[in-house]
Amino acid sequence: MNFDGKVVLITGSGQGLGRAFAHAFAEKGAFVAVADLIEETAEKVLKEVKDAGGNGMAAKVDVSDEVSANDLVKKIVKEKGRLDVLVNNASIFSTIKTKPFDEISVDEWDNLMSVNCRGVFIMCKAVIGVMKEQQKGKIVNIGSASMALGRTDYLHYVTSKSSMVGLTRSLAKEVGKWGITVNNIMPGRTFTEIERDTITEERLKAMLAQMALGRKQVPGDLTGPVMFFASPYSDFVTGQSMIVDGGISFL
Repeated sequence: MNFDGKVVLITGSGQGLGRAFAHAFAEKGAFVAVADLIEETAEKVLKEVKDAGGNGMAAKVDVSDEVSANDLVKKIVKEKGRLDVLVNNASIFSTIKTKPFDEISVDEWDNLMSVNCRGVFIMCKAVIGVMKEQQKGKIVNIGSASMALGRTDYLHYVTSKSSMVGLTRSLAKEVGKWGITVNNIMPGRTFTEIERDTITEERLKAMLAQMALGRKQVPGDLTGPVMFFASPYSDFVTGQSMIVDGGISFL
């Protein structure tokens, strides 16, 4: 895949999967907008990208805030004159403490939904205008395979990521007339540089035993599917959700 001349915006790309996506697109020639709530982490990833020979810009964005999202898109278009791909990766996940649903407070629920669900809606609204003018664009949402499993003790997270299926389908129907595609990647538990204590050794062994491919999932397992949905190879694919979890769950 070649992304020379393409401008790719990745939210939540200061760490984890977003960081991996930023490196992957830059390696294929894209100008990458590394966007994160914490500007310092975005700058760090941009430096990594440039040190590896890539190109891009770093910016702070709060995806739950419409003004912040619109300002970011305006900044990108002002600098590059276009925006080809949006990867909606920003999400509250690694900081979640597992708990039964009746112990999740309404404030915790609303805070998570403001990023994981409303944030995707806001970012899509922010980019549609420029993509409509171009008569072409790619939106790739990052959902979760947990919605297919109905994982316990993550009710707010699983609910928020389940919404990506419906949002992807409905938005695809609305924006297809402008040459814009909208698709959804649903990763399984992926091991990144972010440390998390919610997966015990016992749970990991049980998870691997259920998996068709039987090994830990790493960021590189997701870069290909994301780039496929961002590339011309998927120009006639829209509204779809793809589970990428090594064969634990199926739609």
